[in-house]
Amino acid sequence: MITEVTNGIQVSVDSNYQPLYSRPEQHHYFFSYRIQIENKSDYTVKLLRRHWFIFDSSGNKHEVEGEGVVGQQPELLPGESYTYESACNLTTEIGSMHGIYTFLRTADNKEFQVTIPRFQLISGYRLN
Repeated sequence: MITEVTNGIQVSVDSNYQPLYSRPEQHHYFFSYRIQIENKSDYTVKLLRRHWFIFDSSGNKHEVEGEGVVGQQPELLPGESYTYESACNLTTEIGSMHGIYTFLRTADNKEFQVTIPRFQLISGYRLN
């Protein structure tokens, strides 16, 4: 698991290759990831947006932006956490992702950014 804390928000990521949903012979590799966001600050915060940077081992880069995560914009009191799962497809068996969350501090309506740490996407057979 990869973990990073930015502006009092801890983001932890764990990724997994999904062989049942992958088709290597068609250059289709499916990965899932679980993210836990923990509010270690003294303020209530709301997750507004995400911006992902997705890379494969061929050097291709793909960006994904949008509101919230998995259709949610969770609000976290100090000490609370939120966990969600999502997935991505690659055309190669190795890649990586990282990104940025935009949060709102509800006490003063100030927006701030939180780093989503870079994590690897590696198909199971490549680890052997």
